[in-house]
Amino acid sequence: MGRPWPRLPAARFLLDDAVRVLRSTLLDPFAAVRRESCECAAGLARATPDHFHMQSESLIGPLMQTVSHQHWKVRVAVIEATGAVIQFGSGKSVDDVLPHFAQRLFDDVPQVRRAVTRVVGGWLLDLRDRYSFFHKLIPLLLSGFDDDIPDIAHEATSLWEKVGLQWQTENEEDLKDKLDFASPPPAHHPSPERRPGLGCRELVFRNLAKILPAICHDITDWVAGTRVKSAQLLAVLLLHAEDHATQHLEPILRTLLHACADEEGAVVRSCISCAELIGAFVSPEVFLKLILTTLRKSPSAPGLLVLASVVRGCPREALRPHVKVIATELAQAHICQGPENPVYGERLLLCVQALVAGSREDCREAALPLLEVLVTVLALWGATGLGDKVQETLAALAAAEGVDGSQDLFREHLGPLLEWVAASHRDWTVHSAEVLLLDVVVTHSGPALGEALPQLVPILRSCLQPARDPALRLQLFSTLTRVLLRAQEAADARGQLRGCLDTVLKDILVPNLQWHAGRTAAAIRTAAVSCLWALVSSGVLSDKQVQEVQETLMPQVLTTLEEDSQTARLLSCRIVGVFLKASDGATEPDKFIKIYPELLKRLDDVSNEVRLAATSTLVTWLECIRNEAGQCCYRSSVQHLYRELLVYLDDPERAVQDAVLEALKAGSVLFPDVLVRETEAALHRHRSPAYCEQLLRHLQAAPPAQ
Repeated sequence: MGRPWPRLPAARFLLDDAVRVLRSTLLDPFAAVRRESCECAAGLARATPDHFHMQSESLIGPLMQTVSHQHWKVRVAVIEATGAVIQFGSGKSVDDVLPHFAQRLFDDVPQVRRAVTRVVGGWLLDLRDRYSFFHKLIPLLLSGFDDDIPDIAHEATSLWEKVGLQWQTENEEDLKDKLDFASPPPAHHPSPERRPGLGCRELVFRNLAKILPAICHDITDWVAGTRVKSAQLLAVLLLHAEDHATQHLEPILRTLLHACADEEGAVVRSCISCAELIGAFVSPEVFLKLILTTLRKSPSAPGLLVLASVVRGCPREALRPHVKVIATELAQAHICQGPENPVYGERLLLCVQALVAGSREDCREAALPLLEVLVTVLALWGATGLGDKVQETLAALAAAEGVDGSQDLFREHLGPLLEWVAASHRDWTVHSAEVLLLDVVVTHSGPALGEALPQLVPILRSCLQPARDPALRLQLFSTLTRVLLRAQEAADARGQLRGCLDTVLKDILVPNLQWHAGRTAAAIRTAAVSCLWALVSSGVLSDKQVQEVQETLMPQVLTTLEEDSQTARLLSCRIVGVFLKASDGATEPDKFIKIYPELLKRLDDVSNEVRLAATSTLVTWLECIRNEAGQCCYRSSVQHLYRELLVYLDDPERAVQDAVLEALKAGSVLFPDVLVRETEAALHRHRSPAYCEQLLRHLQAAPPAQ
């Protein structure tokens, strides 16, 4: 603070002249002159303590004009001089100085911020009428707690402890009961070993009502730095206020809800700390009433973040009676199916994570609504990168409920989950969130899904009727296909699929395989064919059941061989092959003979994959005749097939030629003499006789038919 200035009684006669000179030199163009002037002003204040107050106010204006000087040493000198001028002058000037000091808390130079901290701390300790200014000075000193420089933060903390202890000593009579019967730190105090002293806590509590409005205003300021400082200060105040924050909870929560949407991460982090402190110190009955009411009226990501944070800070014992209430509220459709915003989904997941982590085994009674929320997050926001976090939360919830993994968790609640999802299935459209929810439940249920098929299939039957939304039917066919593809491991865990087979065939597949004009109808037929392929290729049906499927659907499948969709044609060829293998020649001859001409048409398909699949199925058709007792009745049909297949031995595609050759070799055992004649007749019509000659050599080497 410069060289010592003795008390000079005679100086009072020169006070007016000295102040007049200082008012001029404090604004001198030279920085060194300004610094010396600041030192002189401070010295004059100390030298004339009894009379300086009469002139002190006239120095405040020049000092405040200099406090933002470009030289940091000048700024420090101004702050220190202001401290002395007000200390020995008029306290009325504090109001004029505080806005400038508040701005210096954002100064880039640590020495300037340290000077503000020291001066404000000195005022709180020594200012004559300091009690009148506590509510204005306390925020400035506490703002130093979060300074980037640890030494400044430590000095602010040390000064504050002295202030609190001094005030406690001065008001010992008023605090007698609290001193004699000191309360222990709250059970869930974030740092009980560093709990502020009683004097510090009382100072904050008694001035909180005056401090809060300014903080709540500044936390929404357009300057990011102001918002950051205000949010940090609010956390410090709540740490001191403890349960006394309850009476100010409504404006605090309103402020946090607004600030948690801030684009500055530092603001949001401080608000999270504030909410956690509220959870630690305030009764859940109080904060839940306010937060849940707000979420019911207007669900928002900031609201969910505040809820997650207060739950995370709340002691387990206090939270226990409210876990189910919170979980049930979160599972309400207007909350868990809120805005399609990735941040909203992330915040919703945070709420569940906080509940599971904070209540542990206590969340068993709320496992179903919590699972509903997790299913919703996975369905609506899983693609945004939350999938892994949801899986971790599912594992934690399963552990809390005492089951082994998420599949067992779904097994425990599968029936109620399906009932919850399907409550409005008669009104579903492709845009209904429940369609995505159903897909998640089906995908994650594992083997337990088999037990729920009697509940699931009627839902799908209702939604897959031709009168329903075509886009919805396409999406649900995809879901049903996945169920059937996993039939061996999951859906048929208890043989339930067999019991639902008739419904799947007659009420779902048959209506959707009917031909209707239009691309959408064609897409639905393709989806139905894919579903049928999943059913017959799963290996879960016996040959007898496959024959039942064939009897019901063979006409429709032969029709879908002509579909525009390559997928439909390919899968139809494969399905016919499965039908033929299961029939073992038991198909009626009239129906059986009608199959091969449809397959022959596919040998002219634009897709080689379809052509190869058709050839493979024709081999199966020939094998069925081989197993028939009355082969002779098929002689003319087989001869026609030989003749048509020989044409493709001269195909431009080598793969097709090879496949047809193998088909003819496999079918040659039926009527070899007929095949020899047809081959010799076709030999000279081919561009290259190589394949015909190879077939003839095979026929000559083959043993004679018995």
